[in-house]
Amino acid sequence: MADPCTLPWLTIIGIGEDGLGGLSEASRKALDRAEAVFGGERHLALADIGGRGRRWPVPFDAREVLARRGRPTAVLASGDPFWHGVGGSLTSRLPAGEWIAHPAPSTFSLAAARLGWRLEQVACIGLHAAPFERLVPLLARGARVICLVRDGKAAADLAAWLTARGWGASRCWTLSALGGPRERITESRANSCAADSAASPLAFALEAEGMTGLPRASGLSDDLFRHEGQITKRPVRALALSALAPRPGEILWDIGAGSGSVSVEWALAGGKAIAVEPREDRVANIRANATAFGLEPSISVVQGPAPAVLSALEKPNAVFIGGGLDAATFDAIWKLAPGATRVVAHAVTLETEALLAELQNRHGGDLMRVEISHAAPLGRRRSWEAGRPIVQWSTMKGDGE
Repeated sequence: MADPCTLPWLTIIGIGEDGLGGLSEASRKALDRAEAVFGGERHLALADIGGRGRRWPVPFDAREVLARRGRPTAVLASGDPFWHGVGGSLTSRLPAGEWIAHPAPSTFSLAAARLGWRLEQVACIGLHAAPFERLVPLLARGARVICLVRDGKAAADLAAWLTARGWGASRCWTLSALGGPRERITESRANSCAADSAASPLAFALEAEGMTGLPRASGLSDDLFRHEGQITKRPVRALALSALAPRPGEILWDIGAGSGSVSVEWALAGGKAIAVEPREDRVANIRANATAFGLEPSISVVQGPAPAVLSALEKPNAVFIGGGLDAATFDAIWKLAPGATRVVAHAVTLETEALLAELQNRHGGDLMRVEISHAAPLGRRRSWEAGRPIVQWSTMKGDGE
């Protein structure tokens, strides 16, 4: 048995539709040495593995590969195993000296090469086991997207989904078996794309045309969200997000999340949100909005009252309290939040406004009162219709507090 500390026992190999002929010498030697070769049925056939082949378990589970630790083993994956492939899932569990990888051109690279697209200007996304809504943040006029989908039917379903949402004029291409003798590319419009029998792996490329897509600035229209009236309105939400200052990878606690609109915009900026809401009907709205924006992986919903449910949550980088704050809840949040956490709270009642003034005096930060009026009919003319004033307190918790 090879010593896993001195010799890579695992070789991760990217294989294309040209099979063994397209592999490097190092990849072929690794396959010859391997006592067992893992891969999908198509991968094993392309490499002509025979009796040493081990088909991937469904659903995917890396434990069968890791159980062979120390014995020469190879893994076959489509194209680049580290782009929507098994590479990262395996290597995250192993020290660097135990594995070596030989990638091949990814399906994304091959598709861009066939279409003549600059890959750095293309959004690439895997939709084999993900909802089409993951495309929502990516769609804009002229945007180019390459998606990996399961088969020809999935491509047709995706085209129908685009058409139903106003993107039917988009040019689209289905690209199957790229790089091999069965390669096939079909061009159409999304509103005329039909299912074919193209075998996987299949890429679906589109050049978006139709709607305008989501704006990139904070303060999305309230009409984009499902709610029953409990929503942080667009201009106030923009002020809240400006103070929260979202950054990619950061975690937000959205306390009393209502419709989840602040969580949605935080996640669109690249962060992860934990939406805390006690009411079941509002929890349903938050989940519906996360789904509609394709953000389910980035928004966790916790049903229950704050602060009772907070101690078990992952620690935040920022906290937003949209209403209903009291001294006991704030004290619990402040105690749980780590140093350098940004805290933003809104008040619409005199009692909460007084609390925010006291907290600002105690912890510093900025205290701001905002009054917003909208033009509205007044007889045959128009006048300003004032909304309730909003008081916003924003601060950062010091390391010693």
